[in-house]
Amino acid sequence: MRCAAFSFDSFITAWGDYTLCKRGYFHDEAAAFAFVEGIIWPQGPVCPHCGGCDRINAIKPNPEKRVRFGLKHCGQCRKQFTVRMGTIFEESKLPMTKWLQAIFLMCSSKKGVSAHQLHRTLETTYKTAWFLAHRIREAMRSGELAPFGGNGGDVSADETFIGRDPDARPTPSHANPSWVEKMKVLTLVDHSTGRARSFVVDTLSKAGIAPILRANIAHETRLLTDEAPRYITHGRMFADHQSVNHAKDEYVRRDDPTITTNTVEAYFSIFKRGMKGVYQHCAKKHLHRYMAEFDFRYSNRMALGVDDQKRAQRALLGVVGKRLTYRRTYEQPQA
Repeated sequence: MRCAAFSFDSFITAWGDYTLCKRGYFHDEAAAFAFVEGIIWPQGPVCPHCGGCDRINAIKPNPEKRVRFGLKHCGQCRKQFTVRMGTIFEESKLPMTKWLQAIFLMCSSKKGVSAHQLHRTLETTYKTAWFLAHRIREAMRSGELAPFGGNGGDVSADETFIGRDPDARPTPSHANPSWVEKMKVLTLVDHSTGRARSFVVDTLSKAGIAPILRANIAHETRLLTDEAPRYITHGRMFADHQSVNHAKDEYVRRDDPTITTNTVEAYFSIFKRGMKGVYQHCAKKHLHRYMAEFDFRYSNRMALGVDDQKRAQRALLGVVGKRLTYRRTYEQPQA
């Protein structure tokens, strides 16, 4: 006998006294729209067509026709709109309650949630769940440009390798595959703020990582790395550069315990467990979105005073202006 598929709604029905059931926006569409409006429009509705905010009225749903929750009318441009417009929710047929469920699941799962798990939990198609997850990852992308390590703080820099890089030069058949054939990720972690910022790079040469270090680390910073020679020259751009020698099993400097790369290595441990244990496969053209997801959860973790609910609300703040659409057949691929 085959068991019935698990769904979030059935979970709420079965566990009526559970804390999530008290949050009506997870299972009531009107409450979901009101919740999202309160986050995106804290000062009241704003028309996405003309930018007006004075003469906006709510349109009462007509039960005899298709009910459009959260529908508003702007008295200035005389156009209708909802809070979906101009966000990752635009033109989505998925109920807002399922969007909020998916956002909460992805924000509260330390190592991520696979699209297959989302499609089973939300009772959608796999295609919908996959695209839904990528839209949420786009909302998690912070886009911050402020450099790390201001006021003389410490910033760890390190790289990791995962999967296979389709653009890499293949290793000769008689040699063992090396890290050159793998996809390369460079990550910076600010010790003062606890935030992480990752980049998918094609090469780890000195010329390849120089622009990233120069643009994302303040000059008065102390840079902490391993013994890789690629960092020696660039370390002179900053106030100080200290390293540990992993080849000699040195992970923390004995004379100064603050000199270590264990902080960024801890980030990589979570990232690798998520990519290998949850997602398993990732194409290079999508890797930057997965990095944005792990950066977001790491930079908004419980150790920094951000619980699951606050993390989900911060993700909702990033949905505006980041609409992600399917690529048409006549368009060129984009990263």
